[in-house]
Amino acid sequence: MDEQALIHDAQAGNLDAFNTLILHYQDSIYNTALRILGDEDQAADATQEAFISAFKSISSFRGGSFKAWLMRTVTNACYDELRRQKRRPTTPLEPDTDDGEEMDSPRWLADPGMTPDQKAEADELEHALQHCLNNLPLEFKSVVVMADIQGMDYSEVAIAVRVPVGTIKSRLARARLRLRECLQGFSELLPTSFRLEEGSNV
Repeated sequence: MDEQALIHDAQAGNLDAFNTLILHYQDSIYNTALRILGDEDQAADATQEAFISAFKSISSFRGGSFKAWLMRTVTNACYDELRRQKRRPTTPLEPDTDDGEEMDSPRWLADPGMTPDQKAEADELEHALQHCLNNLPLEFKSVVVMADIQGMDYSEVAIAVRVPVGTIKSRLARARLRLRECLQGFSELLPTSFRLEEGSNV
């Protein structure tokens, strides 16, 4: 994919070029929204709003990381969604079905190679992770989702949230510590390397 050519064409009003760009990033954008908001429907709404906003404002893109620019757009859309909700999201990771029953397994976690026991463990760990993410302040949550889950580098995250790289490093350090402390409550679900030894101050 020639991203720069597609961006140039999209800035000239070529909708097909913009859609090609979006198709390349839509999964990471949606997953970022899902981690920040913790709810499928809200994440889908925020993703749609982000793409509409991106199309309207793509002429303002002046180079650099297009992914970081998109992440800023979806992060803003998530903030707007949370402001509309006027509360911290508390929806469980496993969303309700149309009839109000909890799904046995979120479809985004489906792995046909898993045994039933492995799948159950993965579901429980995913619950624990999202629970702990939901308890983070929003400015911590957004940077840890982008850096540790989406794999963006510090400079891209800094562009996305418009703060200096040093601030990103500080927020990540504090977010990781809070997540580690929270996840100790689910220590039996964690890989051994994530568990704190009894009496450890780490």
